[in-house]
Amino acid sequence: MRIERRMAQHGEWWLLGLIAVLGAMGIANLISATYSELGGWLSPIVERQLVSLGLGVAVLIAAIAIDYRRLERWAPVVYVVGLVLLAATLGLGRMTHGNQSWLVFGPVRLQPSEFAKLGLIVALARWFQRHPPGEIHRLRDLVRPGMITAGPVALILAARDMGVALLTLLIAATYLPLVRIPLRSWLAVAGSAAAVLAAVWLFALAPYQKSRILDVLDPGRDPLASGYQANQSRIAIGSGGLLGKGYLEGTQTQLRFLPTQHTDFIFSVLAEEWGLVGAATVITLYGTVLIWGLVIARGSKDRLGSMLAVGVVGMLFWPAVVNIAMVLGLAPVIGVPLPLFSYGGSAMISSLAAIGLLLNVSLRRYMF
Repeated sequence: MRIERRMAQHGEWWLLGLIAVLGAMGIANLISATYSELGGWLSPIVERQLVSLGLGVAVLIAAIAIDYRRLERWAPVVYVVGLVLLAATLGLGRMTHGNQSWLVFGPVRLQPSEFAKLGLIVALARWFQRHPPGEIHRLRDLVRPGMITAGPVALILAARDMGVALLTLLIAATYLPLVRIPLRSWLAVAGSAAAVLAAVWLFALAPYQKSRILDVLDPGRDPLASGYQANQSRIAIGSGGLLGKGYLEGTQTQLRFLPTQHTDFIFSVLAEEWGLVGAATVITLYGTVLIWGLVIARGSKDRLGSMLAVGVVGMLFWPAVVNIAMVLGLAPVIGVPLPLFSYGGSAMISSLAAIGLLLNVSLRRYMF
């Protein structure tokens, strides 16, 4: 009863409204992306996404109800469970698109890396709660959070999903602007990173991965093979113009020229049918949610809540940025979904769970 009264008085209803709008737009966009292929409004893909949305809402409510301060005690367990699920994919996972990232139990498909990101955020928030970022002045002080990050990243790499591994690193890096390490130390890190990237290019990347990077630098180098997806995406986005071609009227989408348009290239469907105005509206909604998250982080009554909110912002910010850059041809195609839009049950549920944590932190500003 107390939580219900607090929610009525202090709940972030506008933020919930923005999330609901994004979720509804995502479902409508997914219907268009699958309409011509499956010939109906409620395709099996859309039905599964609606089920995932319903489960995600239930998880969101649970994430609000449980006091986030308990996570300080349970953070190691949450983190280890994420690692165990990732490790399970190495032995039990099904190979899909060249990586071994999925656990399949009958009709249920689970992508553990999506939930491991939540475990990583909780573990890093706990560490930074005990070691305030403003008091970190040396690189060696980041060894422990670096090791926390290395666990899931290494297991994701072992499953051959380099794109998700990079995304996980970026989420962890969301905390770095908060520390006070001198610029000269970061320059040294940049030099070391350049050497690591050179080694990755020479010895770790597969030929198709190199081709995708080269396609960003020269979009016309292989338009019928490695560059096909990105080129078709740019055609779809460009053809949308200012106001778009109209719902269910996108030729690139409805004639199936755009590959994986219900997952990685879902934003291209939106831009073709709703044009620059529609795409800019969705980006503005995302930006509003993320800024709101930073405001919640700033207003948190304790450091754990603040660090959790920062992590959630990173978990939503980086996939959106990478996905949109990818479909615009500004980044390599690495298989990153757009939160609340791309088809995928694990991504939908984990995103809504993260938003629930954000709302949890906001609500309990008034319950100390």
